[in-house]
Amino acid sequence: MLQQLIQSLVSLIDNFMVSGLGDVCMSGVNVAGQILFIFMIFLNTICMSGGIYLTQFYGAGDPEGMRQAFRFKLIIGLLAFIPYFLVCIVFPRQVLSLMLIGNTEASAILDQGVAYIRVMFLMGIQMTVSICIATSLRDTGQVRIPLVVSIVATLTNTFFNWVLIYGHLGMPAMGVRGAALATVIARTLELVIYIIVCYRLKPAFIIRPTQLFGVNISLFKEILKRGLMVLISEMTWVMSETITTAIYNGRGGADVVSGMAAGFAIANLFFVAFGGISSATSVIMGSTLGAGKLDEARKQKNWLLSGSAVLGLIMMLFGLSTTLIVPVVFGRLSHEAITICRHMVILNASFLPVWLYMNAQLAVSRAGGDTAMGAYADALITVFVMMPMLFALAFLTDLGPVMLYFWVKTIDIVKVGVFHIWLRRERWLRNLAADSAA
Repeated sequence: MLQQLIQSLVSLIDNFMVSGLGDVCMSGVNVAGQILFIFMIFLNTICMSGGIYLTQFYGAGDPEGMRQAFRFKLIIGLLAFIPYFLVCIVFPRQVLSLMLIGNTEASAILDQGVAYIRVMFLMGIQMTVSICIATSLRDTGQVRIPLVVSIVATLTNTFFNWVLIYGHLGMPAMGVRGAALATVIARTLELVIYIIVCYRLKPAFIIRPTQLFGVNISLFKEILKRGLMVLISEMTWVMSETITTAIYNGRGGADVVSGMAAGFAIANLFFVAFGGISSATSVIMGSTLGAGKLDEARKQKNWLLSGSAVLGLIMMLFGLSTTLIVPVVFGRLSHEAITICRHMVILNASFLPVWLYMNAQLAVSRAGGDTAMGAYADALITVFVMMPMLFALAFLTDLGPVMLYFWVKTIDIVKVGVFHIWLRRERWLRNLAADSAA
């Protein structure tokens, strides 16, 4: 959670510095950031799929299995770079314009968004490899190294934001391009540090570049099969979020886009609890299941779910308190944007108990390889209940962006109940390491 908090601070600092350029620049960075968000979720989903097996092989003491799971992350992650290239370099304006249908200042926002995303393309390879290494370290319980690397990358990003956005130390003021270039520099340094760490510590999962394609085909297919289930769940969610964003972006001008973006930038400070719950559940239960301790895993499931509910209430209070920093961080935005930002922070904080419990439910199912719960229960509710509700509210009402988001998110309460029934069947209670060995 601390590592993700630091990463969220990077986003908040970026938004804070870019907000000084006005609503239009802030909106351009946000629209481009939504596309980058999809790529990040895709990468994290790949690493989550490989991590299901990596943690269980770690619990079983099987280094070759760990290396195979790491290969899966790298190979599929690098393949994901192809659509990233197409969006950033070949069709950036066409893709970004889909996020601004009906927006009254779309053309000006697109100019800034395209300028930002073309530079952000340069960090694709570095980010892919870094995420694969960082998640694998966490999968094996080594959480301090990614934390330290994140701190160094955050400080680097902040410094170069200050230098490049407004022009300091003799550098030209580059605006949104400067913000993107600062991120590229930080991501490159991050990868260099991870390579040095792997060379020095030689973690059990690491491979040489020449060993990348030494793949166990049957295991690769097995991970890919379960990974596709996770991918269906996560990409259905991210596409629903993207469509929701595109719809509320069309309910005004740059003030709506920048205000909603600012709200999520602050909300990311307490959204770190999602990653904390997922990582902790994956490592704790994955290792226990991989060691064949099924009765202990049942007990762990109960206290992890209970703990997520308690953490949700604590983080809700923390989230509500962050409304105090809205005028401090985003005081240079328009009054309308600041109002939208404050309302979004309150809404997101209020849903935290539900979202954290639901996140823990998904993490429990995936720790034992039951990726079908997310692919079927989650995705089907999203596609056949949430999306029709979203379009009905969008085209049949004149709800503002915040209220539109609120009504769509009430569907998550239904998901919690469905997931509870699914988990009672105990399809997640499996030792995947033993199954793969057999």
